[in-house]
Amino acid sequence: MSSTLFRTKRVEQSILDTEEPEHALKKSLSALDLTVFGVGVIIGTGIFVLTGTVAKNNAGPAVALAFVAAGVACALAALCYAEFASTVPVAGSAYTFSYASLGELPAWIIGWDLVLEFALGTAVVAVGWSGYVQSLMDNAGWEMPAALGSREGAGDFGFDILAAALVLVLTFILVLGMKLSARITSLVVAIKVTVVLTVIIAGAFLIDGDNYDPFIPKQQAVEAGESLQAPLIQLMFGWAPSNFGVMGIFTAASVVFFAFIGFDVVATAAEETKNPQRDMPRGIIGSLLICTTLYVAVSIVVTGMQHYSRLSVDAPLADAFKATGHPWFAGFISFGAAVGLTTVCMILLLGQTRVFFAMSRDGLLPRFFSHVHPKYKTPHRPTILLGVVIAILAGFTPLTELAALVNIGTLFAFVVVAIGVIILRKTRPDLHRAFRTPWVPVIPILSVLASLWLMINLPAETWVRFAIWMAAGFFVYFLYGRSHSRLGRHEETTVGEVIKPPKGDTP
Repeated sequence: MSSTLFRTKRVEQSILDTEEPEHALKKSLSALDLTVFGVGVIIGTGIFVLTGTVAKNNAGPAVALAFVAAGVACALAALCYAEFASTVPVAGSAYTFSYASLGELPAWIIGWDLVLEFALGTAVVAVGWSGYVQSLMDNAGWEMPAALGSREGAGDFGFDILAAALVLVLTFILVLGMKLSARITSLVVAIKVTVVLTVIIAGAFLIDGDNYDPFIPKQQAVEAGESLQAPLIQLMFGWAPSNFGVMGIFTAASVVFFAFIGFDVVATAAEETKNPQRDMPRGIIGSLLICTTLYVAVSIVVTGMQHYSRLSVDAPLADAFKATGHPWFAGFISFGAAVGLTTVCMILLLGQTRVFFAMSRDGLLPRFFSHVHPKYKTPHRPTILLGVVIAILAGFTPLTELAALVNIGTLFAFVVVAIGVIILRKTRPDLHRAFRTPWVPVIPILSVLASLWLMINLPAETWVRFAIWMAAGFFVYFLYGRSHSRLGRHEETTVGEVIKPPKGDTP
């Protein structure tokens, strides 16, 4: 049984599967498109909200260093993703990479994990977008009925119609094609980056140097073992990461990591890239560098405008401008956040549909979902299915406590991809690698350690929920995926010889 659970899918077979007419995605993306996608999904609620939270509670003005620490952890993972995406330019991201290096069961588990990560991420962002839009509507004197707006105070039958409507509209756009999605994303990203640059430039003239004193506030210990909500490291070792001080910076890094979630989604578009060997590394690493630079600049400016102890938790950027006598910027920032979150939502939804599509093409999910639209060459069936499910999720389900699952799911994917790079270097040294992760195995090992460190700083309750979802994944695999796997039904007969699936291999 172990030989079937850990059978790997040859890279050549994965690439060959992308050439089947009924299952082939259209190649239309450039390096610029990928970079825009990365910036579009990374810059979201994190930069508009988390800066105030971690500065006030964990790191003070040193929140800039927390963003650097989180960015370094992501950069280590990005180097591993870049090698895989250029070597295996197939939809599915970490799922596909795991299938080529670790085997079928690990690939299934990481795919199952990504489905949850992207679904919750899309729903959470859609709800956040709805909140910003309702705030802007309130400022304009328009008030939505409670039962159709924010779920707070809406009663048992409240439905966030704005959040659901956004997901459905973006689903329709994704069905129409990647190039259209890229054009819309480019426009929205331009608006979003303009807002961020405005905050940086305008805020720089309002900085008061006294607000940086102290830059790293004095360490404050946190009582250990308070509740299940405590970080896992607190329950494992009997002590908790401190607020402020050097340890406060690392605690803050585990929180602001949420602001970086999404750069890995770029890898899911590898199959739809014109020149993936060249453009995937540029898109992944380029978008991460741009966003890290912007994050650090914004955090320095906002903590310089207002003392960290007085920063707002809900809207730190907007309230900092209000506190310095510039209320006009508050509305401008809210507008930029509302516009910008549309791309975050769309690209997360795009990533999920590509992972689902890749898993169905391999037979681990029903093959019905692996057919592309005859005209638009997009995976329309899983896009429509997942779009409707997430719209309902965003409309009805309270997501606040589940949002942490997005963090742990992403970090788990980082660990698997880093390990996969090391394994594939050993098992397939002959593969052409347009981009090679430097200093292997040092960089992948550092990536694993950095991701694990951030994971153990997450609440223990998050680990419990994650374990439950993973257990459900094992059940589904053994009930359906293992017996329907195309790799299991079309084994290679000789080393190096790839067998094409029969023409009649349909759902």
